[in-house]
Amino acid sequence: MAPRALLLCVLLPLLSGQETPLVSLEDCCKDGQKRGTDNEDCASLPLISPSTMCRIVQEQCCVTVLEDTMCTTGINVAKDQGVCDSLFANTCETKTTKMCCDCCLVGKAAQEQGLPCDHSLSMGYQCGLVSRACCVHGDSDNQTQPGITSQPELPNKDDTNDNGDNSVLGDLCNGKCAHVCEGNNTCACFKGHKLKPDGRSCEDINECLLGVSNCRAGERCINTEGSFRCQREVSCGTGYELTDTNNCKDINECEAGIHNCGPELECQNTQGSFRCVPKVKCGPGYLQDALGSCIDINECVIQTSPCLRGQVCVNTAGSYTCRANVLNCGRGYHLSDDGTRCVDVDECKGPEKVCEGHGCVNQLGSYRCECETGYSFNSITRLCEDINECRHYPGRLCAHKCENILGSYQCSCTTGFKLAADGRNCDDLNECESNPCSQECANVYGSYQCYCRRGYQLSDIDGMTCEDIDECALPTGGHICSYRCHNTPGSFHCSCPVSGYTLAVNGRSCQDIDECVTGTHTCGENQSCFNVQGGFRCLSFECPNNYRRVGETRCERLLCNESVECLTMPLRITYYYLTFPTNIPVFTNIFRMGPSHTVSGDDIQIAITSGNEGGFFRTERMPTGGVMSVAKLISRPQDFDLSVELKLRRYGSVTTHLAKVLVFVTQEEPRVPYNPLLE
Repeated sequence: MAPRALLLCVLLPLLSGQETPLVSLEDCCKDGQKRGTDNEDCASLPLISPSTMCRIVQEQCCVTVLEDTMCTTGINVAKDQGVCDSLFANTCETKTTKMCCDCCLVGKAAQEQGLPCDHSLSMGYQCGLVSRACCVHGDSDNQTQPGITSQPELPNKDDTNDNGDNSVLGDLCNGKCAHVCEGNNTCACFKGHKLKPDGRSCEDINECLLGVSNCRAGERCINTEGSFRCQREVSCGTGYELTDTNNCKDINECEAGIHNCGPELECQNTQGSFRCVPKVKCGPGYLQDALGSCIDINECVIQTSPCLRGQVCVNTAGSYTCRANVLNCGRGYHLSDDGTRCVDVDECKGPEKVCEGHGCVNQLGSYRCECETGYSFNSITRLCEDINECRHYPGRLCAHKCENILGSYQCSCTTGFKLAADGRNCDDLNECESNPCSQECANVYGSYQCYCRRGYQLSDIDGMTCEDIDECALPTGGHICSYRCHNTPGSFHCSCPVSGYTLAVNGRSCQDIDECVTGTHTCGENQSCFNVQGGFRCLSFECPNNYRRVGETRCERLLCNESVECLTMPLRITYYYLTFPTNIPVFTNIFRMGPSHTVSGDDIQIAITSGNEGGFFRTERMPTGGVMSVAKLISRPQDFDLSVELKLRRYGSVTTHLAKVLVFVTQEEPRVPYNPLLE
């Protein structure tokens, strides 16, 4: 790529502010490069984004392409023609092209005269780059044709051996050199190669990596054995065509007939373009336009006072005439007192308040307003108009919301915030100070959160009110209390049946009161108290005839007078009291009966003789006696008076024992279903 020269004539606007690009900067640069390739005006490109940064990148990339094209054109002219007289220097484009052409000639002259390319002439940075490039990569060095690989050349080290024969020197090195022997057992390499560390072998020099190729702008360097070649990658640009030698040649648009000069103009070819020169020269008083037509010059406008005082200038074809002046002052002027001239009207001192409270500055034929802060002057309506700061500076004035007012703006905050002391930022508002919650309040950034005490829950309707939790109505509420649950604000309490139970220490379970122990029963002196679940029973019994009472619960048979009827009566009657809740599992053993000791050969029979009309119980013989168990599920509370008889046959005689079993079945677990309407 040829060195770039600065295109100083293109004026770029100053960066006035940072804006958010709508498209990437890479796309902006690609658009600028394309338009530069099409030879468009880089200072007035159609914008592809409202971003100022995109516009700058777009223009700079366009200018870079134009600079490369112009400088490459100048270098090619210097190499092809050897002179730069054909280039004009009256425009920005031709100045850049001619500068590169002239600087390249300086480099070629230094190369031809054998002078060092890195001279110390103060020609400027860009000119120095072009000069050194043309000096180092001159046409006489490694200039190659596109697609043709240069053949390695034998360096001529012996001036006397013009034919390049190094056989004698080769013999001096004993044939160890891969390319050339220079004598004294020293080897050298062909052009485009360098000596390896072993002092005899040669390797190719990659001119492309070293940057010593003479490839021009738009060409890519491709390394070859001993040399390199240049392959063009981009087009020559508008006004040029690519030749068979990989060079860009100017197109003569005039000869090809592809110019757009009108019939009044004559085509004149230039480097990379053409110009249209008028065929006819216009006479005095006329100006030739771009199409070659002659346009009358209005001397009354372009000249200062062409007529005498008191006269008016009237333009004519090719000239003008002066006539007596009849003053007709335009807007902003009035006729002077002597009627000879128009005098400026000071609108600022007139009866009409033109600036409406703003500062007024008089001007010739007009005025302007010096608007107060927050207003801007509209040159069309000539009024001071309010500046909408919120629209001009979005997101930069207020932290939350911006509202425009006449001459200024006003900031406000969203819900949950209050305006800070600076009038622009927003501070968090502590809503809890106004007690919005019915119980507990916690302030959070921009809002607040209500909390409830134990036993309450936050309302789903307003999120602020705390509602009592009915613990008794919860899915697990039926297991809170063993008997009855009572809801209270923020809590609950349990209760037990009015009589027979008391509330346990845990406050939830009901414990049976043993009235017999506490002495709260109502049994008489001749009765015994028997405690049951939730109450008690007063018990008493009398022994039948021919029996006497032994202990509190036993009757024994008196002596028989060898009476058969007496001998068949039970030897002993014992009273037993049992109590258990309803729904006791079937086959549960509740009573066991048997002799105090067993003898081999005993025959024991046990049976329920009375009180089992419902069939709720059954007996079963065991090796040592018998047991009574539950035969059917007892689902409701009731009392049973059972007679269980055991017959023992031992040594040929039968003895009968009778057990009077009183069974009191109580309610399994008294519980009242919860009904909030009864609370």
